[in-house]
Amino acid sequence: MRSVSDTWTWLHDAAAQREQAGLHRVLRPRPAGEQTLDLASNDYLGLSRHPAVVAAGIEALRAYGAGATGSRLVTGTTQLHHLLELALAERLGAESALVFSSGYLANLGAVCGLAGPGTLIVSDSGNHASLIDACRLSRARVVVVPHKDPAAVAAALADRCEPRALVVTDAIFSVNGDLAPLADLHAAARQHGALLLIDEAHAVGVTGPAGAGAAAAAGLAGQPDVILTLTLSKSLGSQGGAVVGPVVVRDHLIDTARAFVFDTGLAPAAVGAALAALQLVDEDRLAALRRTTLTLAAALTRAGVPVTAGAGAVLAVVLGDPATALAAQQACAERRVRVGCFRPPSVPVGQSCLRLTTRADLTAAEIARAARVLASVVGALARDGRLGR
Repeated sequence: MRSVSDTWTWLHDAAAQREQAGLHRVLRPRPAGEQTLDLASNDYLGLSRHPAVVAAGIEALRAYGAGATGSRLVTGTTQLHHLLELALAERLGAESALVFSSGYLANLGAVCGLAGPGTLIVSDSGNHASLIDACRLSRARVVVVPHKDPAAVAAALADRCEPRALVVTDAIFSVNGDLAPLADLHAAARQHGALLLIDEAHAVGVTGPAGAGAAAAAGLAGQPDVILTLTLSKSLGSQGGAVVGPVVVRDHLIDTARAFVFDTGLAPAAVGAALAALQLVDEDRLAALRRTTLTLAAALTRAGVPVTAGAGAVLAVVLGDPATALAAQQACAERRVRVGCFRPPSVPVGQSCLRLTTRADLTAAEIARAARVLASVVGALARDGRLGR
């Protein structure tokens, strides 16, 4: 008879292997009111603590209680959910929107609801894990194409035998902040009778007219063969996700998307906060975000930090080895600057990096401080011969 300890031997072995490879991860509780300079969160517009956003969340909490109390089809749809869906559809130039309890579930619901046996999914190799998981769960045939390669997408679509097809891409990719060639992808999809699903998680509130996202910037808002997904937890500073597109898609997902039907609705406080935040997204805040992003990238470059800037509010400092990237993150934290650390499987092997995110409300002093700290940390790694290993 095997002991209980023997049952979990494989978990201990797997943990040891991750530790050896520099891929062990640790939860670090964040205290309230800390003074660390935050360059790791996705609060791009600095709205998570905006007084109007906080007040709207509190008002919704008092009016509806702490939770939605049930699935959206039972008791979990409040008047606030309805108002947020109308506001999202209007801002993004679409017919309708459907709110989910997270951006991850919005992707699962949309992809699995629109694809299945008899469908080809063409997925960019750089897509977010939620899209990758959605493709796997859909039971459709999936072709992964090279990053940002419309010609490869067109070739995969032309070669298909399935009656239906779905092209799936991030709008702005989460690691390097690079922008997908949305107009070319849409042209390829339309030519071959496919739908195009665009994950706008890092684009809404960052780019496009009045923060409407990359699809709107590319002239694709409201197109009948374009579906958008997004999160409420980044530029809108709240929690939750949504699928935005034609009414027929919304109606279909309400009936069929398991991530919607069988999940408790998004908490009213998060809905109220997101609705208030959406009303605060304007050209002035977008301009401030672009300004701080460009200023920080320039300061890092002047300081000798090898930074990659994309179309959004994300900057990447590629260091190569996961242990090196983790050591750099910890060194920054010791200097009270929080940065992200992306290691495999979030990035390819050899591309471990520090991921910096900017905010519209970063000050000149904070940007200068960040550049000094990153220059010191990266300079020390270079002197030790650890860069690019």
